[in-house]
Amino acid sequence: QVQLVESGGGLVQAGGSLRLSCAASGHTFSRYNMGWFRQAPGKEREFVAVISWDGVTTLYIDSVRGRFTISRDNAKNTVYLQMNSLKPEDTAAYYCAADRGLLLSTKRHEYDTWGQGTQVTVSS
Repeated sequence: QVQLVESGGGLVQAGGSLRLSCAASGHTFSRYNMGWFRQAPGKEREFVAVISWDGVTTLYIDSVRGRFTISRDNAKNTVYLQMNSLKPEDTAAYYCAADRGLLLSTKRHEYDTWGQGTQVTVSS
């Protein structure tokens, strides 16, 4: 099982960019589909993006498609979330998660392992 540590969050003005990283420990990172979720205060944790184990296939929630890009480097055991054109409604704690399922999932309960989260705050 992998362990996950996110980094790269911070405070940014609307229209700005941030790049989140999620570093995984262990030797099985390349076997996992990797997802990013986010949780705003008072709201449920929601799916943002997922990338297949081989980096070929990605899915995004509609509200971030065209602004966010998920990618991974299996040699570095790291998954990234490049966030451009940020909006105040993107403000949330962002979590990466690992899933050993065969198909890409947008469902929280299908992810086996979670990081501790990194805060993203977008000011207007």
